[in-house]
Amino acid sequence: MWVNPEDVLLAGALWITERANPYFILQKRKGHGDGGGGLAGLLVGTLDVVLDSSARVAPYRILYQTPDSLVYWIIAHGTSRKEITEHWEWLEHNLLQTLSIFENENDITTFVKGKVQGIIAEYNKNHDVKEDDDTDKFKEAIAKFRKLFGMPEEEKLVNYYSCSYWKGKVPRQGWLYLSINHLCFYSYLLGKEAKLVVRWADITQLEKSATLLLPDAIKVSTRTNEHVFSVFLNINETFKLAEQLANIAMRQLLDNKGFEQDRSLPKLKRKSPKKVSALKRDLDARAKSERYRALFRLPKDEKLDGHTDCTLWTPFNKMHILGQMFVSTNYICFTGKEECLCSLIIPLREVTIVEKADSSNVLPSPLSISTKNHMTFLFANLKDRDFLVQRISDFLQQTTSKSYIERELTGSLNSSDDEVYSQQGSLLSSSPQRSLGSESERQFNLNDNSVPTATQALMTMYRQRSPEEFNPKLAKEFLKEQAWKNHFTEYGQGVCMYRTEKTKELVLKGIPENMRGELWLLFSGAINEMDTHPGYYEDLVEKSMGKYNLATEEIERDLHRSLPEHPAFQNEMGIAALRRVLTAYAFRNPNIGYCQAMNIVTSVLLLYAKEEEAFWLLVALCERMLPDYYNTRVVGALVDQGVFEELAREYVPQLYDCMQDLGVISTISLSWFLTLFLSVMPFESAVVVVDCFFYEGIKVIFQLALSVLHANIHQLLGCKDDGEAMTVLGRYLDSVTNKDSTLPPIHHLHSLLTDNGDPHPEVDIFKLVRSSYEKFGSIRADVIEQMRFKQRLRVIQTIEDTTKRNVVRTIVTETAFTIDELEELYVLFKAEHLTSFYWGGSSNPTERHDPSLPYLEQYRIDVEQFKGLFVLLFPWANGAHSDPLAMRFFRLLDQNGDALINFREFINGLSVLCHGDLTEKLKLLYKMHVLPEITHEQEEPDSAFEATQYFFEDITPETSIVFLSVYSKTCRHCVFKLHTPDYRHYLKLWNQEAKPKLENTKEMPKLNQTQFIELCKTLYSMFSEDIAEQELYHATATVTSLLLEMGEVGKLFTCPGSNDHNQESKLETNKGDEDCEQLPPMQDIKLEDSSPKDTGTSSAMLISDDETKDDTSMSSYSVLSAGSHELDEKLQCEDIADDTVLVRSGSGGGLPHSTSIDKDWAITFEQFLASVLTEQALVQYFEKPVDVAARIINAKNVRKVGRTLLSSSDYEISLSG
Repeated sequence: MWVNPEDVLLAGALWITERANPYFILQKRKGHGDGGGGLAGLLVGTLDVVLDSSARVAPYRILYQTPDSLVYWIIAHGTSRKEITEHWEWLEHNLLQTLSIFENENDITTFVKGKVQGIIAEYNKNHDVKEDDDTDKFKEAIAKFRKLFGMPEEEKLVNYYSCSYWKGKVPRQGWLYLSINHLCFYSYLLGKEAKLVVRWADITQLEKSATLLLPDAIKVSTRTNEHVFSVFLNINETFKLAEQLANIAMRQLLDNKGFEQDRSLPKLKRKSPKKVSALKRDLDARAKSERYRALFRLPKDEKLDGHTDCTLWTPFNKMHILGQMFVSTNYICFTGKEECLCSLIIPLREVTIVEKADSSNVLPSPLSISTKNHMTFLFANLKDRDFLVQRISDFLQQTTSKSYIERELTGSLNSSDDEVYSQQGSLLSSSPQRSLGSESERQFNLNDNSVPTATQALMTMYRQRSPEEFNPKLAKEFLKEQAWKNHFTEYGQGVCMYRTEKTKELVLKGIPENMRGELWLLFSGAINEMDTHPGYYEDLVEKSMGKYNLATEEIERDLHRSLPEHPAFQNEMGIAALRRVLTAYAFRNPNIGYCQAMNIVTSVLLLYAKEEEAFWLLVALCERMLPDYYNTRVVGALVDQGVFEELAREYVPQLYDCMQDLGVISTISLSWFLTLFLSVMPFESAVVVVDCFFYEGIKVIFQLALSVLHANIHQLLGCKDDGEAMTVLGRYLDSVTNKDSTLPPIHHLHSLLTDNGDPHPEVDIFKLVRSSYEKFGSIRADVIEQMRFKQRLRVIQTIEDTTKRNVVRTIVTETAFTIDELEELYVLFKAEHLTSFYWGGSSNPTERHDPSLPYLEQYRIDVEQFKGLFVLLFPWANGAHSDPLAMRFFRLLDQNGDALINFREFINGLSVLCHGDLTEKLKLLYKMHVLPEITHEQEEPDSAFEATQYFFEDITPETSIVFLSVYSKTCRHCVFKLHTPDYRHYLKLWNQEAKPKLENTKEMPKLNQTQFIELCKTLYSMFSEDIAEQELYHATATVTSLLLEMGEVGKLFTCPGSNDHNQESKLETNKGDEDCEQLPPMQDIKLEDSSPKDTGTSSAMLISDDETKDDTSMSSYSVLSAGSHELDEKLQCEDIADDTVLVRSGSGGGLPHSTSIDKDWAITFEQFLASVLTEQALVQYFEKPVDVAARIINAKNVRKVGRTLLSSSDYEISLSG
């Protein structure tokens, strides 16, 4: 291909000149091609790999040089001699003569460069080449990656790194390629080649290791192997990228969603590193945005635009705090260099003015930002203030336009629905300023007008005062409220408040009862989502109410188990509010739906927050603060359980071994984490934990859990079993009290407290929380995230292994496969399912995976994927007829007609072919061909009766032959139209096999002549690679002629007038070439017989008419009845030429030669079975045992053209030389 001219200093080094003229030189790389170049070639090949030379991909090149210059320019390179020769010849014919006209060499160089660049531009324009940000160097790496590992274009390379791979005790220097779905390594040293391909989805452990021998190494573990890579130039960058890609793979396993690249990234700057790909920049931007969102609790779709160092003037202590400003689409945030000093979140929807203040020596480059609630923030020491102000202005403009659109929508909603809402109450105010005491709430009478609805937090409606109105607890509560009000005065109130160490201190002392809902919204970030989605909750409630599914059933079952001891949930108002919130969330996020424990958490949220606020708090909890906790497999809780075990090993090592032996950690952590201690602590104490959780996140829960273990360390060490340990912990948690609570005590006993021992001394919740900060406050959020990644790999792979075992255990009794074989087959089946996420398929992968289904039905494959497995695993897959046969088999296995088959259906089909007896195999073969063909425009029958008549008459009516080429081109579209009644009737008929009664072979439909021809083609193609190929062909010819005669004889009994009918049905020959052109594509078939001498026993099925070819150069032949004895002698199966074709029979047009399908001809399964049994060669073929293990091993290692079928873990490393 032509390349932008680049200068080359040493033209002769490591290259051999093959052609030359005064201006151009064609060269070949040493060591490439025949001969290999001996030792020099080996050294050059090694250097090319180690130095990442483009010569590995393009071993030919063309250089340009003027006679008097020492500098050469590379203008083209090629992967093959043919490609480079075409370029060379073009230069000689079109450019060489022109160059002699120029007098100045500089003009010649300018002209050549311009010409080459023009050719490249023209090519890109004609071939619609999209401009991308990847550098030429990186494009070379992509080409190398695809060539070395056989990856398709859909597999995106992210980056590549030089490193050493340790194979045994020998390091191999080479290149590590990290793509979206695979980790690959390639090395070539002195003739020895090493290749490794590992799928990210199969990695069970990924860690940085440091030993004396290998100070910096990355260890990659799969279920079967460990791979160690070392000698990285930048190990941290490599490891972070590997972590990120493995995380994406885990999310794919969890959510079944493929990776989508972000195309909206800004263009590369000129000074950017040459090797950085657009995809790597995308992933880096994602990682930064993720950290940014986690730090400031922002919505999931917020993208970081950039960050810069600056100072912030803090009026509460009259200081300039050094920190970083972060700017994103909807927010400006700030955090101090020391996190405890100050942090700030300014939503752009709150901003009124952004202005540049005057610079001074004291305050260089200041920027002032004012908000709606009259707060002004002063930033200074901004490096590129003008650019920053421009970016903020752009985002502000977008925010304003969004608000305008929302107001317009809300306005139209108000005007159209005035009558509806006038009786219900006023619409929810769109103003972002909300406080707990606001009276402008919308009435949620959306479910049933007879049900009372909650217009405020349930706690305020059911608060029970103690008899003494002014007791010390109330006085203390009043003081807390005053402290918070003073804090708001000094640090600001609402989203834009300064968050400092003082804020944290107030949270640890407990949030006042009537401020809890407001501050939970603020600290969790839920207020941002609520303010930007006005009316969203009400719409969800309207849409979700009255809908019934599995989630709503579970919600109804658990409604009355949610805080039943609290008066708010002892009447219909509280229950209805809980129902609405949980149902709305299940409707919003069907992937989670509803999970046990959500009801307990939501009921507490409803006590302190209004219905809509409780909904958005639940969203923040499930989707951001406790990710993956509440899905069907509680993956997030299991991940944090693993993190907790690691923390326990580090912080309470003396207790860790004992707890592991007792198996207590796994039991306690799930109930503690899923309900945030609400189910194991007295209510008034547990809400203090929730206060801290919404402010600090998950680290609070870990700290508190470690504190509980530490406080009971001596008792736990003395426990003999897990029951005793659980009793100790249960009694301790029951004794945790909140002496400041103004609520009347709600009776609570831990469910595990079973003995009648003395109660544990009371433990003050505030002291417990403070103690957890003092002892375990050093736990950092970023360390927890690192641990979570490690545990996520382990948990998800464990779940995958458990699923596999459950599937195998369920199906092993139904089939003759061994457990090991079933496990390997399941892995191959799932891998085929997953490739559709990577490289696409003919159907949407997300529609094919439903975690709510039984294990056996969770993964399903479509016809294209089935074809791939059919070729590798099924013993009948031979020859050109494999694809149509796979298609027939797929249709037979697809019992519900949804164009997808699950693992059980797949195994049932494979089991018959591998372990079935002769009759079962032949019955399967017969069924596959008796299925009617699917065409593009199959006419719908007028009634069910006609449909039944059409397919179940004794004499099957005429149907069209669907050719192999039609199959290959149209199967993808046809297979999804499986709604025709004929297809379902057959499947329903055969599905009776699953029942105990045996199938009566006499009830099976008859095979008509068209179907019989297809069956014959299948038989001939099945034997193409068999040892006894000739004998089998001969036997097939004998059986074919026998069946033809049987069909003829049967025709005499079923339809006496068949001969006359046949004559009438023959196609006329008076149509011309125009009609021939309208025929569908046709496919050659080849029928051979091993014994040309044996002409007496094989009656004709097909006639080749090579001698009478017409101008269309198309050989055609007729399918005639075997009763035509005058033709019998000269028409033999072995005489059919290679270029003969089957032609379509029907009313679409005539043919140059007579052709007919005898629609009265038919055979039964008993006739087919009896005929096959007469030939020993066929009997031996169908009874021959299949080596399943060998086929599975072959399937695991086969790499097909254009895409890779991946094994359970990784390929065998191939070392040559």
